[in-house]
Amino acid sequence: MKRRFTTARGEMPFLDHLEELRWRLIWSAIAVTLGSCVGFAAVHYLGVMELLIAPVRPLLGESESLKYFSPVDPFFITVKLGVIVGVILAFPVLVYQVWAFLSPALDKDEKRAIIPSLYFGLVLFAAGVLLAYYAVLPLSLVFLTGFQQEYLEQAIEVGKYLGFVTKLLVGFGLVFELPVVIIILSALGLVTPDGLRKNRRFAILGITILASLLTPGDIISTFLMMIPMMFLYEVSILLSRTIHRKREARLEASLEPPEGAVESGP
Repeated sequence: MKRRFTTARGEMPFLDHLEELRWRLIWSAIAVTLGSCVGFAAVHYLGVMELLIAPVRPLLGESESLKYFSPVDPFFITVKLGVIVGVILAFPVLVYQVWAFLSPALDKDEKRAIIPSLYFGLVLFAAGVLLAYYAVLPLSLVFLTGFQQEYLEQAIEVGKYLGFVTKLLVGFGLVFELPVVIIILSALGLVTPDGLRKNRRFAILGITILASLLTPGDIISTFLMMIPMMFLYEVSILLSRTIHRKREARLEASLEPPEGAVESGP
């Protein structure tokens, strides 16, 4: 089905469409910039660093702390964390800008199915981050630091540690968006529940590869990411079936002749 971007005055001209895209990108960049400024202040003054370091503290000695090897490391680590926090803070604005740009091409029923899924996605992202922080991260740290302790002395560098933690947390948050992606694709008619069921084996292979890429590389975090992803895939099939049935019901209703109509003969 051909998509048309329309306004209240009719179909939007191509140049106006590009102009709208430009402004959506500008507002997104402004949101990320302001969010990063707030994120920098939060990291520097509100203890975000302590929140990220807390899971590894039980594995450090009483007088030990994370190490850095260059005078500029603390500053650039704070900036990087500030940008990450800023993107997370700006995420609702980014979602709104994408939605405002694409929604004119959708019909009323598609909008009705997609809008709740966007709010649902924010909840799922937070659930993925919390699962990673409270369950997966501590298990991964214990597993990884348990090797060759009698031969090696622990000296955890802060930059590599924070890279490990943020990759794990963001990775879990992103994979928990799987049901939202399936809902949107189902609402647009791009996937069906039968197709999802038939391609389950390929989905499992894709989940394994994706979990390997989004986790820091240890088998524990990879395996612990695969389990909820497979569960979410099965939940997505159920959600897709519900949306597919509603689409078919609307299609059948639209094909029925209006009440009182008389069929004309040949």
